[in-house]
Amino acid sequence: MAKNEQVKNGVIFPSGPKNDAYAKYFVGQSYLQGLVNDPAVNVGVGNVTFEPGCRNNWHIHHDGYQILLVTGGEGWYQEAGKPAQRLHPGDVVVTHDGVKHWHGATKDSWFSHIAITAGTPEWLEPVSDEEYNQLED
Repeated sequence: MAKNEQVKNGVIFPSGPKNDAYAKYFVGQSYLQGLVNDPAVNVGVGNVTFEPGCRNNWHIHHDGYQILLVTGGEGWYQEAGKPAQRLHPGDVVVTHDGVKHWHGATKDSWFSHIAITAGTPEWLEPVSDEEYNQLED
């Protein structure tokens, strides 16, 4: 049984439906619940939930940024050229404009974060199983 199984039902906000719109940019299953749906606000805010082992591809936010507010489970965040950071509830990650990075669950735990995103994402290659499996659990 995976750790933090309760995260799959939502922690603070609902986990939302399967994240089919962005599935091609993820390894594994994620769920996405949009939280701000106001066309006058030029910032995306969503609750993203990751099944154990799920992670998104490397990506860059152009002309913007991304802030992650970790709400449940255990996960990883990594910027290109730097070691991966283990994430726990209460952690806050700020990714600046143009920084290549990825984030996702640990191998054995559900994970959720609120993503506050501005700018245009450029989706890149997946985080390989080899890279991911080298991370210390």
